[in-house]
Amino acid sequence: MPSKEELLIEAGSSSDPARAEALYKEILASSVSEHASTEAREAELRQQESALIKLGELYRDQKNAQGVADVINLSRSFVSSIAKAKTAKLIRTLLDCFNTIPDSQNIQMDVLHKNIEWAKREKRIFLKHSLETRLVGLQLDTQQYKPALALIETLLTELKRLDDKMVLTEVHLLESRVYRGTGNLAKAKAALTSARTAANSIYCPPHLQARLDLQSGILHAEDKDYTTAYSYFYETFENLSTQDDPSALGALKYMLLCKVMLNLPEDVTSLLSIKLASKYAQLRDVESMRAIARAHQKRNLADFEKALKDYQQELSSDTTIRTHLSALYDTLLEQNLLRIVEPYSVVEIEYIAQQVGQGRQAVELKLSQMILDKVLNGVLDQGRGCLLIFEEPEADRTYGAAIDTLEQVGKVVDSLYAKTVKLA
Repeated sequence: MPSKEELLIEAGSSSDPARAEALYKEILASSVSEHASTEAREAELRQQESALIKLGELYRDQKNAQGVADVINLSRSFVSSIAKAKTAKLIRTLLDCFNTIPDSQNIQMDVLHKNIEWAKREKRIFLKHSLETRLVGLQLDTQQYKPALALIETLLTELKRLDDKMVLTEVHLLESRVYRGTGNLAKAKAALTSARTAANSIYCPPHLQARLDLQSGILHAEDKDYTTAYSYFYETFENLSTQDDPSALGALKYMLLCKVMLNLPEDVTSLLSIKLASKYAQLRDVESMRAIARAHQKRNLADFEKALKDYQQELSSDTTIRTHLSALYDTLLEQNLLRIVEPYSVVEIEYIAQQVGQGRQAVELKLSQMILDKVLNGVLDQGRGCLLIFEEPEADRTYGAAIDTLEQVGKVVDSLYAKTVKLA
């Protein structure tokens, strides 16, 4: 009978996935000899560990999420015979196999719930925290904010008692992202401050520091402070680019977004010419932001809509970019409407709609909003289908001047009364 090592080599060199799968399962099914020497037993355990990882990678390449889940569940019986530190690393490695499998979140969450329960029973506290942190990340991705916050609360209580600053930083960062997802910016900022406080007392790995800077930039952008946001995004981009991390592209897109939102679309081209950004310049994601910048520079609503349509995947998949571009579109529409109605005192709504290339109902809604916000001084005549525009009323200063005069007279009277009291 071939040894585990021979089976492992044969499986690795096999071009038939089904044969490789059968060989890996055979290695895992065979028990470790109790009478073997310590070195031989350790070698067999290493081979079984290698077979587990290879089998997980095989299912990952086949996009078989259920297969990866079965391997992780199978690994639980194996990990009881190896060190706890190795267990955590092995399970994390197998869980990483899900990352490239699309639509695997539900299976992954189910696996995590089972493994968290197992870690609790086995009293593997650090593994439990690691798995719960990953589960919160998945709940955030699937917008399950309520269960994510409940789990974060429990995690924070335990982590503060253990004083594990590294995991504490990660959990506070996740908490900030969850609160930002729910729209509670005040709590998102408070959680980010807690994350930075925890990070300051330890060595913060570059990747975690980049995530903290990215979240800071996103929150500043939400406050319309695009200058500060840009500086944080630049720090993130520089940090991730030096590590050749693919997520550096996201930070670059945010940098370009800040330039557009600051009414500096002409800076987009010069920004893409810097050494770190040049390798991303020809990618579709960057081209989408360049198209938005060109449309904004020309103040052209049709070009803006065309860019949103042509690069729908690149511009709509990210919540931050989608939110800010929606606000930018509103501003651009507002500016176009003001430019069209400026020469008129009465203008048909149908004509305005034709000029901006929008539906009449959408234009009417936007005009009524502008009137209520006092951006436009006028009224909508529904009967005639017209917009009546009034001259900006000049502020009447008479009342203000009269009040000032009365105040001065009051002071004179008080002064005269004081003098009469002295004379008396």
